Amino acid sequence: MRYLRSRVVTFCISYALWLTLSFSVDWQHLLIGLLVSLFAAFLMGDMFAEQAHKWFSPRRYLWFMIYVFVFTWECFKANLDVARRVLNPHLPINPGIVKVKTILKTESGLTFLANFITLTPGTLSVDVNREEGVLYIHWIDVKTQDVEEASRIIVSKFERILKEVLE
Repeated sequence: MRYLRSRVVTFCISYALWLTLSFSVDWQHLLIGLLVSLFAAFLMGDMFAEQAHKWFSPRRYLWFMIYVFVFTWECFKANLDVARRVLNPHLPINPGIVKVKTILKTESGLTFLANFITLTPGTLSVDVNREEGVLYIHWIDVKTQDVEEASRIIVSKFERILKEVLE
């Protein structure tokens, strides 16, 4: 029953997103959107909605909008930092892999966190250990090897908001 509910929620969200992005209400777009959304729900319905009833909470969407702004700002700052390092070869870089801890426990939460860290220039997710709640991140300029401090610098900006959205 849980998987059916998750698939229905995934279908509803996918179809709503299709309708929003297609800007068309003719029968061909509606039919293709219906088929694509059914296909997506069939393939990945149990991946994204571990607790399907929470997807209808407006609070999650508010937190998601906040997340978009936070991610955009952090990405902008990281782009400037990497561009500065490329344009000024005298700036020191100290690349390395650091271990960071996270409070996120669900597969979707860890996946989103790892992907957003990778999308932020200067960092790249290398490995995720779900059991320990640990990510290994390649960092262009390692400021610390301390797990708690590295977690605060890299992960803390994203994880609290992702917890509100995905868990």
